[in-house]
Amino acid sequence: MAEQKKLLLIDGYSIAFRAFYGLHSQLERMKNRNGLHTNALYGIHNMLEVIVDKEQPTHALVAFDAGKTTFRHEYFEDYKGGRSSMPAEFAEQIPFIKDLLAGFGLKSYQLVNYEADDIIGTLSKQAEAEGFDVVILTGDRDLTQLASHKVRIDITKKGVSDLKEYSADSIMEEMGIEPYQIVDMKGLAGDSSDNIPGVTNIGEKTALKLLKEYHSIEKLYEKIDEMKKSKRKENLINEKETALLSKKLATIDVNAPIEITLQELAYAGMNMEDLIAFYKEMDFQSHLNKLDTAEYMEQLADEVDDIEYQYVHEITDDMFEPDMALYIEMLDDNYHQSEIVSVGWGNEKNRFVAEPLQAFQSEAFKKWIESETIRKAVYDTKRTYVALNRKGLKLRGTSFDILLASYLLTAEDSSSGDVADIANKHDYQAVSPDEVVYGKGKKKKVPDDLSLMRDHIARKLQAIVTLSNQMNAQLVENQQEELLKDMEIPLAVVLAEMEIQGITVDADRLERMKAEFAETLTSIEERIFEEAGEEFNINSPKQLGVILFEKMGYPVIKKTKTGYSTAQDVLEKLKDEAPIVEYILQYRQIAKIQSTYIEGLLRVIHPESSKIHTRYLQTVARTGRLSSVDPNLQNIPVRLEEGRKIREAFIPRKEGWKIFASDYSQIELRVLAHISDDDHLKQAFIEEQDIHTSTAMRVFDLKDPSEVTANMRRDAKAVNFGIVYGISDYGLSQSLNITRKEAQEYIDTYFDRFPGVKQFIDNIIREAKDKGFVDTLFHRRRYLPEINSRNFNLRTFAERTAMNTPIQGSAADILKVAMINMADKIEEKGLQATMLLQVHDELIFEAPEEEIPVLKDLVKEVMETAVDLSVPLKVESSWGDSWYEAK
Repeated sequence: MAEQKKLLLIDGYSIAFRAFYGLHSQLERMKNRNGLHTNALYGIHNMLEVIVDKEQPTHALVAFDAGKTTFRHEYFEDYKGGRSSMPAEFAEQIPFIKDLLAGFGLKSYQLVNYEADDIIGTLSKQAEAEGFDVVILTGDRDLTQLASHKVRIDITKKGVSDLKEYSADSIMEEMGIEPYQIVDMKGLAGDSSDNIPGVTNIGEKTALKLLKEYHSIEKLYEKIDEMKKSKRKENLINEKETALLSKKLATIDVNAPIEITLQELAYAGMNMEDLIAFYKEMDFQSHLNKLDTAEYMEQLADEVDDIEYQYVHEITDDMFEPDMALYIEMLDDNYHQSEIVSVGWGNEKNRFVAEPLQAFQSEAFKKWIESETIRKAVYDTKRTYVALNRKGLKLRGTSFDILLASYLLTAEDSSSGDVADIANKHDYQAVSPDEVVYGKGKKKKVPDDLSLMRDHIARKLQAIVTLSNQMNAQLVENQQEELLKDMEIPLAVVLAEMEIQGITVDADRLERMKAEFAETLTSIEERIFEEAGEEFNINSPKQLGVILFEKMGYPVIKKTKTGYSTAQDVLEKLKDEAPIVEYILQYRQIAKIQSTYIEGLLRVIHPESSKIHTRYLQTVARTGRLSSVDPNLQNIPVRLEEGRKIREAFIPRKEGWKIFASDYSQIELRVLAHISDDDHLKQAFIEEQDIHTSTAMRVFDLKDPSEVTANMRRDAKAVNFGIVYGISDYGLSQSLNITRKEAQEYIDTYFDRFPGVKQFIDNIIREAKDKGFVDTLFHRRRYLPEINSRNFNLRTFAERTAMNTPIQGSAADILKVAMINMADKIEEKGLQATMLLQVHDELIFEAPEEEIPVLKDLVKEVMETAVDLSVPLKVESSWGDSWYEAK
């Protein structure tokens, strides 16, 4: 029996719009490493995953509107008029929807002068005529007019996960009309979302009543003389043309001149290569981990040729030459603990692989590793340095690092890959992914056939050698050779030492804090129960919703398929009129700090050293910023006192020592002043004015700082940092809780008062369009291929990125220079002080109390002179018995 064909049709922009607002509360949290908002993409992905699995279509298409103007505008100019422009945070995600669809193996289509509805309507009718079952997924009820016994319409109710199914029977049951009569209903009642006028004072309820009696608009007008005299009859007579026009506007064209056939829509399943690339680009790590890539990996493995090498038991001096590659093979990413399973070194002619024990006990190997003058190329300096340090060896003489070089050349995240990822990225196919040899998952295993592993390591060595030569030439061409060799590689060694050193944590203090927080939570619980008049499970959204919206009668703001929404954004809107909500928000915040940070930190304290050893990712952010993981010590919450107090547990490793913190003051705004050369901005920093007060004075036309209110300074601060981060009018409006028009007025006024900043932005965008990239003061590049795109959304996101990358990237580079210089100075002066952490623009040290005066002067000198700007860099330092006291 032949398989029943099923066509899945998806209304692209409608679903994207629902996904964006469905995860709107997560907007600022859901970004990839490049600052691209990803909430809509994430929501669409989850919808596709569910719908494709559920429906198992044989054919599929995602339809998009081709533009703002369609044939309907020819007979009604104001069709869909009055719609506000889409937020930039949504628009910037739209170009990447096609990449996501490609990963799912879904074709997309648009037709000039027609809407997605017309494409869907035409294909659904064609498919129905050929015996297909058809499923249409949309957020727009207009498409219900297409429903039949073979065509089902799934309408998204909340986000993209809560769907309501419409068939011809369910529409009749719910509305009392046939699907094809929906256009008559819209002709009478209109549709404000599409600016379809309808007839005055006729709503949906009245329209349905009329249709049950007259069946259609045309038949209604045939019998209108029989109607009793009324204002409604008068409106119907006077607005007959409007009613007929409205019906025409609402009617989907099921005979659109599409140039795609049903046969072309055959669905073959996911495109693994495209999907993997999309997940990596969007930082969808959880989806990447779930993906079954075995077949894809085997295909890559088949493309790898054999390679010659020597497996050696005895290591001698003549096996080492200048300019060789070194590779340490480990089974997982945590190089502080992972088992070292093999060691390899070599060049283009000779490659050697040895057991770890033989290598680490060899004097010849040790002499080579620790020689400052013998050059070595590696994959990931920090990883290699830490691994060797565990065996009592100090890596010196690193001359090249293909991971760091690739990061500089592409500005793409390489933190979660391996040598094969770097090789593939640079069109070198001679090495297969680790998963082919060791298997998939976090716990990899050495293969039973050890020759497979040794072959694999030899290929990695060859890749490091080949790529080092290739990449070095590119770095020289890009003026980035010094960036690698004088900044990134030395920084990797500094970071390695910081990771090895770790920071001491008082577990007892965390345990006491855990108990204190538990008491606080109990106290807040009691207040909540008192307000509610009964006890209930605060962590249950369902029970909380019943208390707030049924028992206490607060206004319902949003509903979900399981009941009332009690999400953060909903509670924020209620808190001013509902005292209980303030307690609930406090409860949630403290409970999260308790579980994520206190309990989370307790789990990662080393049992012997009482230290936490965070790892720094050097190749994630395209701006050059560092990231902290396992655990992330850069994200300990500091807005709440409870969050700040967690830092009390971070203490010096010895009695009589202090924690010392040094923080660049407003470094990004100072960088902006320098690169924009704006006279007003520079003057404020040179004269040591409060930059936000100074900005407020100019934006609000004030003469004296005393006239600046707290709210004015707050608004000015938001605009200042909004400029740094390339914020849109929508983003600023959300931040300040004002309209988009007011936000745009703020931005326009700022540019008027700071013309140098406006000129810088215009120049940097023009430069990006000419060169295809922007760079920092140290030649770190950010490539922007979309900057000349004809797609408005893609282009404007690239323009915002062009604005903020030189600022953020230069600030990150300055801090890196300071870290390298500080490490050198501490060693040069023979201080016991140790650099422990880097947190955004801040460095944390520990030092004997007697060294504090020396360290204070040294930090100020080194950090404030890390680079010569046209405005002074300023460092603020403090110290205490804990990180909390130091801040």
